[in-house]
Amino acid sequence: MADTTAAADADAGAAVRTYLLALQQRLIQALGTVDGKPFATDAWQRPASAGAIDGGGISCILEDGMLFERGGVGFSHVSGASLPPSAAANRPELAGRSWEAMGVSLVMHPRNPYVPTVHFNVRFFMAKAPGEAPVWWFGGGMDLTPYYGFENDARHFHQACADALAPFGADLHPRFKRWCDDYFFLKHRNEARGVGGIFYDDFHALGFAQSFAMMQNVGNGFIDAYLPIVLRRKDLAYGEHERDFQAYRRGRYVEFNLVYDRGTLFGLQSGGRTESILMSMPPVVKWRYDWQPEAGSAEARLATDFLVARDWLA
Repeated sequence: MADTTAAADADAGAAVRTYLLALQQRLIQALGTVDGKPFATDAWQRPASAGAIDGGGISCILEDGMLFERGGVGFSHVSGASLPPSAAANRPELAGRSWEAMGVSLVMHPRNPYVPTVHFNVRFFMAKAPGEAPVWWFGGGMDLTPYYGFENDARHFHQACADALAPFGADLHPRFKRWCDDYFFLKHRNEARGVGGIFYDDFHALGFAQSFAMMQNVGNGFIDAYLPIVLRRKDLAYGEHERDFQAYRRGRYVEFNLVYDRGTLFGLQSGGRTESILMSMPPVVKWRYDWQPEAGSAEARLATDFLVARDWLA
């Protein structure tokens, strides 16, 4: 059983919420500055009478930017009367409990195909039942989805992930990296979505204070993991060939999000706000029947050299 004593105190949830709101602002400031276009802000609120959940959030969207074709940084703090199936899949004993969830989620889709798409989120969850202490856990991670692979970009991203987790135990990065490789995998395609990163869920092993501190380290480490890659690649010349391949690979991103992604499924199953849930979708996507890249091309190298499980820090 997780240590629920600290989470039972309302101050614990308030501290997580305060951190998440501040993190969202830091992220949109850093990414908006490098793009040159500010994020639009859409604050929303759902009353209990509106459906299965109540609560609200802030969706910050950047569309048709100079660097990012589409991106979103969302904060939400919602609750409901009965835990949806996607959230109780790993903890069936919690099915039917009331719940509260808060988090920040980010997806950025650059225009330049040499700049990778990135996904990041951190979240806090509590399941409650009358007469029992709340059961809480943290989740989150970050992962990189390049269209054209660069080994030093992949190594940099994985090193930043390792550095964020290092203060909390040497076993965490290898475990969370494997979890990410396994999670962001399209089973129906038998291929990885990208080069991975870290992913964790249902995490409470360090007690509330240290588990929260770990989540903050992951959140605080994201900009250093991603922005140096953006700055290295954003001015590389590209043409319609590269844009066409980018749109094709974005199709895999859409497939994963709609078929497998727990956050998307949780939001849709719980009656969440569709515009905010689907802000992760890329703006331009293509599918082709049984298309294969030319042997030896940069497009082929993505599959053979990058969309495979590798120890990037070896």
